[in-house]
Amino acid sequence: MKVILFDTPEAAGNLLPLTYTRPVACLRVGIDTIADKWRRHLPGEYWYSTADYLSAKYPVCNDVDADTVHIAGNVLPDAALVRAVQALAADEALYKGDRLLARRGEGTLRREYDGDVTAIDMVYDIFLRNGDMLRRDFDELTAGQSFRTPSDTVTVIGDPSRLFIHPDAGDVEGCVINVRTGPVYIGAGAEVMEGACMRGPVALCEHSVARMGVRIYEDTTIGPWCKVGGELANVVMMSYSNKAHDGFLGNAVIGEWCNLGGGCVASNLKNDYTEIKLWNYPAHRFLRTGLQFCGLIMGDHSKAGVNTMLNTATTLGVGVNIHGSGFPRPFLASFLEGSTAGFTEVPMTKFFDTARKVMARRGIDLTQTDIDILTHVRELAEQYR
Repeated sequence: MKVILFDTPEAAGNLLPLTYTRPVACLRVGIDTIADKWRRHLPGEYWYSTADYLSAKYPVCNDVDADTVHIAGNVLPDAALVRAVQALAADEALYKGDRLLARRGEGTLRREYDGDVTAIDMVYDIFLRNGDMLRRDFDELTAGQSFRTPSDTVTVIGDPSRLFIHPDAGDVEGCVINVRTGPVYIGAGAEVMEGACMRGPVALCEHSVARMGVRIYEDTTIGPWCKVGGELANVVMMSYSNKAHDGFLGNAVIGEWCNLGGGCVASNLKNDYTEIKLWNYPAHRFLRTGLQFCGLIMGDHSKAGVNTMLNTATTLGVGVNIHGSGFPRPFLASFLEGSTAGFTEVPMTKFFDTARKVMARRGIDLTQTDIDILTHVRELAEQYR
């Protein structure tokens, strides 16, 4: 089966700044990305339909035919929805009300889907949906898989079968893991240092590190190649990002290649407990969320210095570098650096030099394709300055 995961303009806009640098389906929710979930449920040849400037990195299908299946990249699969997609006849489209879920070919013939749909429509849906997706992904990814029995130094609270330690995981010693509230997944190459505490559902993905004394609460995903310390609650980190030291992060979404310095604290609750407003890129203003808890939304390649304080529901674009005392304003467009004393534009030569150094630490090159994408993002960000 040939499958194209397509971005809708509404989802791609509402999921900024994370979708500046990736298709919607490449967002991580639960243990893996939306695209990974569809591949697992519906094997086939996968492509993306996304912004033109992203197509050099995320392959576009140039050979679309009447049997090609198009699936909305922000819709999360389950067994019932997968069956409905598989059952689409030529030229049929599957809708849930006004929402196009999938189509085969041109999709001019409408079919209504009568099941429930879970979708990532707004950026905060990533952390809101994360707990349910962690539980679902855990059952799907670990079924029938061999796993490592925890050592005698590990305290497991609850059913040990709800703790999955990949056979190729690193050291997992001297920690406390509570699986009564949800499963805990520890991926290949991941390490859990002594004194770490986890309360599921939690995923520590491939080659990530939970450092000494870290407290990781429910509904948290630490993506591949991340390091975490301090206190995290209902956080999703995409990959290659670090919050390695003390400080609180809650109800947050962190992109790739980000770093939060020691003592960085990001509020997720207003002092007066009122409804939170969050920056919305398409609207060019802060919109009501209906939420009482919402923390940091951080685009790729952004940094927060030591002892940085961030207001509730702060949104940082791509390539932002903040430091110093005081609370910066709760929205900063991409490629800005500074503090409450003022912000200036980051020279792109300086930004790329830093990005090369950061990525080289993980053995990854900053490619010309990456440079082209980030240069285009810089141009898009001008309207928000």
